[in-house]
Amino acid sequence: MLATWKYRPRNTFIQSLDPRTRLIFMLCVIFALTIPEIWDYRIVFPLFIISLTLFLMARIEWKDIRRPLLFIFILVFFIVGLNGFVFGRGGPSVVLDPNSPILFTVPFLIPGTDWGWSVPVTISKAWFSISQIVRMLSMALLAIPIPYTMDPNIYGTAFKRMGASDKVSFTMDLAFRFLPTFTRDLATTIDAQRARGYEMEKLKGGIAAKIRRLAPLIIPVTMQSTVTGEEVIDAMDLRAFGTAPRTWLKDLNYAPRDYVILGLGVAIFIACCVLKWGYGIGGFFVPEF
Repeated sequence: MLATWKYRPRNTFIQSLDPRTRLIFMLCVIFALTIPEIWDYRIVFPLFIISLTLFLMARIEWKDIRRPLLFIFILVFFIVGLNGFVFGRGGPSVVLDPNSPILFTVPFLIPGTDWGWSVPVTISKAWFSISQIVRMLSMALLAIPIPYTMDPNIYGTAFKRMGASDKVSFTMDLAFRFLPTFTRDLATTIDAQRARGYEMEKLKGGIAAKIRRLAPLIIPVTMQSTVTGEEVIDAMDLRAFGTAPRTWLKDLNYAPRDYVILGLGVAIFIACCVLKWGYGIGGFFVPEF
């Protein structure tokens, strides 16, 4: 049986929106920041405020999103942020401006030797890192609430009503359910192996040795995932999936509030494109301190 995210009905403005509205608005913001390559904090920061406002309006409990939120923060701050902060990679070449004032230098030494080098951290790199972090969080904050506030029974319907084919719609439905199903199987396997005396906390040795000792977890979870996939395939074959257009039980209808959010999303995308390609505004910009 496929599992779902910790969805609970909530009487919020976010859940009152059509699921297509939320998906389209999220795509509009992502495309607005990526297609014209927007790096200007004067555009990125307002979009972050909009994303943060919608995220808070979802009113999701911290216990439900603690782990994915912490993972995203670690990924953004320590990988994306530090990469731009120290090396200035992943953005426009102007970030590496040699004339930018230096804040401090970061030494890199080869362990056991006196060899190494120092990487200067400039104002351009620091400001680019801040803009990049805010840019990534603006997109992430729109995506995180979706699995927790969208009814799992309308995943496929939402994509189908957006114009996707039956196969694509059902594929997206299964993709949303894959991670919680995998997590459930892993938790069940860990509990079963612990009941047999297996202790993960006492794994010793190098990386290769630890991987070998994880076999009692990896093999059952892999086999269970394979069996679950085969069961889904058999169920689809028994229902003659793909031989004719599929009918969907749920029906979706736009409300006036949906048109307002859709209009806002389209306006954001068009405005970013016009500012970048029409007026040359939106590239990397460092304020004068």
